[in-house]
This record gives sequence, structure tokens and C-alpha cells, in this order.
Amino acid sequence: MCRLDSMRPNAEAPGFREIGKRLSNWGRWGAEDRIGTLNHITPERLVAAGGEIRSGRLVPLGLSVRSAGVQPTPNPSGRINPVHLISMSPADFQDPARDGVFGVDDYIFMPLQSVTQWDGLGHIGYDELFYNGVPASSITTRRGSTELSIDQIARRGIAGRGVLLDIARLRGVDRLAAGEDITPEDLQAAEARQGVEVGPGDIVLVRTGWLQTFFAESANAYWNGSPGLTLDCAGWLHRRDASAVASDNWGVECFQPNATRHPLPFHCVAIRDMGLTLGEIFVLDELGEACEQAGRWSFFFTAPPLLVEGGVGSPITPLAIL
Repeated sequence: MCRLDSMRPNAEAPGFREIGKRLSNWGRWGAEDRIGTLNHITPERLVAAGGEIRSGRLVPLGLSVRSAGVQPTPNPSGRINPVHLISMSPADFQDPARDGVFGVDDYIFMPLQSVTQWDGLGHIGYDELFYNGVPASSITTRRGSTELSIDQIARRGIAGRGVLLDIARLRGVDRLAAGEDITPEDLQAAEARQGVEVGPGDIVLVRTGWLQTFFAESANAYWNGSPGLTLDCAGWLHRRDASAVASDNWGVECFQPNATRHPLPFHCVAIRDMGLTLGEIFVLDELGEACEQAGRWSFFFTAPPLLVEGGVGSPITPLAIL
């Protein structure tokens, strides 16, 4: 189950500030850097990632955008499921002069982090600062994130070599339990089992099987705790020069069930100190099957965020191509 560094509120998490200082990437790519570890995806590494496409099998990794979605009710964060409405229907074209031609339009209203999504670098901070020393005052109600807007990441793009580390398969279960740890030793054991190694610029996907809780039970059950990464995994990802990390759980890191507050030490260190973009609520079961069948666990991955100026997160439709 979750260790103390994953269970306690931020103020009590042992040494998370010290760990953040040790793993800090502030200034690594210059004082004005706004994309963090995505700098690891160099043009050369992106070209090499194209070589991961061998069979041409395409696996979608995103949750459907729908009103009966993954957000719980009630939701303390205030996030709701997407609201999708038809604004123009065939019935609006009952006019003989149109010669039988009709059209349909629709629109959607949704929190940007209510389905499969990226956390931008303006999403989490502490001690009045975001990544690379950007002040908390850079967030305004009118302009959003004025310095760490997710559209900067979108213009850079998120594409490259993806690596799936299937922890559920490693442990021989369909899904891990709420509050179950994933440690650096687990990540390395998955590498050894799968015959793959995470390297510089890789986008790391961690399968826990936890999304099955939403489909088999309910959204509320899915959000009642979660298996996930321990704080120690931040150092492991830093040493590997990973460009991003994502999981099929709702927060990447480990959360205890029935907790009254959700601690975020991994978020704080990863996003605020390392500049590491986090992906949440990914659909990874089909990818796990595909990789097992193919006997390889790396692939070409792409998941560009929306160009939302001032945004701190973005819904996505990620794809793996084997």
C-alpha cells in the first residue's frame, strides 16, 4: 500500500521540497524555458521514434468524451463531465428552397481536465512559484496562465518514442488495488520482464489496470483512491531523462482510499520542480494486449494538446502506433 511519502498532505510529506531541489530542472534549458522535460524530445530522437512503426497497428489511448463520463458526483474539485449539445439539426432545414440539403452543428462545454488529458506546467505549484520560478501571480482570471500556458506545449508538440511499463501484468493481476504502490524497483522489474529500457526523451506510460474500476463499477469507485507511482519514481524518471509520464489512473501517483484530502507530493516535484508533463486517465488495456502479442513494448506515440491560450491542462486523443 502507499507509503507515508504518498499518503500525507504536502506540508507533511517527508522531504518533498528537498527532493524537488535535488531533481530541479530550473534553468537547465534557460531562464525562459516553458516546456520542461519535453526538451528531451530532440529532432534526432523524434526521427528515431519513427522507426518504432513496424506493423502499422494503431491503438487509441483516449477515453470517450461523453456526458456519462469518468468524473464523480459530487466532485470536490468542481469538475464535471462534458456537456455535448446539438445546436443545429436536420429539423431546422425544413425549407423546400434548400432542395433537401440539411446540416448539423454541435458544441461542447467541459473542464479541460475531465477526460484523458495532460497536466500543463501551470497546473501545480507551491511556495508561490511554478516551474522555473514562474510566480503564482502569473495566473489571472481573465488571461489564465500568462507564462506557462499549455498552448506553448501544444506548439512544441508531444510525440516520440513511447514505452509501456505494464505493472498489472508484472504482478499477474487485471488491476492493482487502490493505494497500491508502484516503486522504481517495479518500473525496473517491468523493464526486465518486457525486454525494454526507458531512455532519454521517452514518453513513459504506466499501466495499473485501474481504469477498469470505472467501467466495471462506477466513477465514484474509480476516484476512491488509486494505485500509482511513489515519490521515489520522480528520481527514476529524472535519471532516465524521460520527457513525460502518463497512467490509466486519475493522478499518476498513489492515493489512499477513503482519504479526506489528496496529497500531491509527486505532482509537486514532477510538475513544479522537474517540469515533467503528466498524463492522466489514459486507456491502456488494449495497448498492453497489443504489446504482449507483438513481443515489444515501445512504439511511436503522439498526443498533442489543444492550442488553449492561457490553459493549464488539455483533453487529448493519444495514439500509439506499433
